[in-house]
Parts: sequence; C-alpha cells; structure tokens
Amino acid sequence: MQAHGEQAGLQRRFVWALILTSGILIAEVAGGLWSGSLALLSDAGHVFVDAFALALSYLAIRLASRPADARHTYGFHRMEVLAALINGALLSVIVVEIVREAWHRWQQPVNIKSTEMLVVAVIGLVVNVVVALVLGGHHHDHHEDEHGHASRPAERNLNVHSAYLHVIGDAAASVGVILAAVAIALTQWAWLDPLVSVLISLLIAASAWRVLKEAFHILMEGTPRGISVEAIAQGMAAIPGVESVHDLHIWSLCPENIALSAHVVAQPHARAAELLSAINSWLYETAGIAHTTLQIENTPCGQGEVNTLPAPPSPREANGR
Repeated sequence: MQAHGEQAGLQRRFVWALILTSGILIAEVAGGLWSGSLALLSDAGHVFVDAFALALSYLAIRLASRPADARHTYGFHRMEVLAALINGALLSVIVVEIVREAWHRWQQPVNIKSTEMLVVAVIGLVVNVVVALVLGGHHHDHHEDEHGHASRPAERNLNVHSAYLHVIGDAAASVGVILAAVAIALTQWAWLDPLVSVLISLLIAASAWRVLKEAFHILMEGTPRGISVEAIAQGMAAIPGVESVHDLHIWSLCPENIALSAHVVAQPHARAAELLSAINSWLYETAGIAHTTLQIENTPCGQGEVNTLPAPPSPREANGR
C-alpha cells in the first residue's frame, strides 16, 4: 500500500492536471467557436474525454483507499470499471457527432480563422506537455502492500500511466490541429479542417474501443491480460506438496487488482499452512496475484474437473516409466 504522503502527493498531481486540462477544454471550445474550426472543437472533445479520464483516475485513487465493508466486501474497485464503461460510451457518441459535422463541413465549407485556430492549438499543446510532465514526474519507489509484499510500480501506477497516455494522445491531436491551421493559412484549403477532425475522431474511436473492450472483459470476469490459466495451473501443480489443482478461476476486480480461487489437492504428508504460504508467494512473485482463496483438499472434490491438472512426476517416477 502506498505511503500516506505519497498518495496525497499523487492526488495533488491529479488535481493540478485536471485543473490545467479543464482550462484547455474551455479555451478550445471558445477558440473553436470563435475561429469556426471543427478540428479545434474535435480536439476539445478529445480534451473533455481526457479530463473525464483524469477525474476517473483521481476518483479511483480515492475510492481504492476506502476499506471494504459488510455490503461491499471487495471494496469499491469496480467503480473504476463502471466509470470506464461510461467513458467509452461518451467517446463513441463524440466520434459520431464529429464525423457527422465533418460531413456537413465537407459539403459546405466554412471560413476558418486560421490564426486564431493556430494560437489556441499552440496553447493547448503547451499545457498538454505541462500536464504530461506533472503526471510523468510520479516516482516509482517500492512500498509494501497490505500483504507485506513489495509493490510493483507497474501495478501501483496503472491509473497514472493510463491518464498519462490520454494526455499524450491529446498532445498529438493538438499537433494535428496546428499543422492544419498552418496549411489552411498557406493554401486557404478549408477542407483540411474537417479532414483533420475525422483523423482526430479515429484517434478517439481507437481509445473508445480499448476502453469498452477492457471494461466489458473485466465485467464478464475474463482472465486478466498477460495471464495464462494453464501456465498458472502448471506452476501451482509443480510446487512441492501439491498433488493436483482444479476448479481454478482468475479474474479482475479492476485492471490492477487480480483475484484467484482454486482447489488444491495436497500430497499425504504436506502441511496445509506451509503449502498455502508457498502457493501464495509463488502467485504474487510470478503474476502479481495477491488476493487468493485456496481450498486445500486430501482428495479431489469433483468440482471444476475441466481445470484439473496433476503435479508433474518426480525425476524418479519419470525414470521408472
């Protein structure tokens, strides 16, 4: 678990990033209406999504620190997933509206004030770089989690990294608007504005797809990305004292919080406490799984036989065959 001082510092970083991003949003909406640039308004839609993502990440950090209670025994981790689902839906709506408006602009071009468009886009790019520096400046010291293990930076800072990527994507969109403004100023080709807005909408659509896909996968109790159920089962079965493993399930409460449950058939002389400790240590060190529910059995109970995997034979047994 993060130290209180570090968590407070991280929350302050998110507050500052949210304030700056909200400032970009207001400036780009006003600038887009003033200059008549759909590309600038499209980028404002992307910035709105970034602000929403920052708010979700900040909320997730706050909620993650709240303890579980009798009504929410897993805590409030799934709020992050539900919010991500809403985020993805909003992204999809924004994409449809941008493409629809771009089609109208393509058929009936409007006069674009390229200078005003350029000024606002440059301001947006500068602020995005500042926000990226604010979020990217978070250090990656190791701390102990609630189980006494040293936490992994990649796990602990998943929300920060996700928000950081959102801001980097918006900075790239700002660069596109700047290039469009310069090109329009030099050529007076107004059709470049709806073209850039469609390209930005494709960037938003890609973000929406990733968000919706991951949120749906988690809500369907899917196996977390990067984890193989077969590899985990084989590794558990290879631990000394394990006879076989069955009824194995691995799922996510949220992207950085993985849970596992399994039935483990112990060998006759294995000690349950030592076996549990060995399995839990291996799971955390191998896959970062800290939340486990393991049932130790003397004989298979018959549940989840599809996942049954016996322990590999010992060298002596293998040579005797």
